[in-house]
Amino acid sequence: MKLNEIIKSYNWLSVELTLLRLYPDQEKMVEDYRNVFEKLKLLVPEEYDMSIVLIEYDCDSDDESEVRTYVDVSGRKKEEDPNSITDSYAIEFVEWEKWLGMDLAPETTKDFSDLEIIVHCLYEMTFIGYDEKDIKDQFDTFNDRVEEYKNLTKEEKKRKTITLDELESRLNKKSNS
Repeated sequence: MKLNEIIKSYNWLSVELTLLRLYPDQEKMVEDYRNVFEKLKLLVPEEYDMSIVLIEYDCDSDDESEVRTYVDVSGRKKEEDPNSITDSYAIEFVEWEKWLGMDLAPETTKDFSDLEIIVHCLYEMTFIGYDEKDIKDQFDTFNDRVEEYKNLTKEEKKRKTITLDELESRLNKKSNS
């Protein structure tokens, strides 16, 4: 089953109610989500070599008596790459037509309802923005920075970067201020 198939099977009101149940903090953005949902219904899906995988994880909570969870949305290549160190890929920058053409992983359809899948995917698809042009611009900016870094000399890289330990130290100093 593809994401496109379940999106076309539901109306916005059902999706909205599920969105507000799963992501109550997104209430102010409901109209943005509705616009994206309606746009998705009109797009032509493109085949893509990944499946959508949703996995629920427990997350650390400040209150030990409270168990909180989150849902990770990622892609998994249909053909396993023996050279890859992971089988989980970030897909928030993938074009929406390709999202629509992705299969849903068997564990995803087993563990989540159709409406939950739609809502979690909508949330992930719009994590960067509610407009594909804005998302593409962010991705291009990211790629430009990667290219800039690759073109730096060793001395420039050393001068312009810090270690993870130094970053952690700086963040700790800011949080203690």
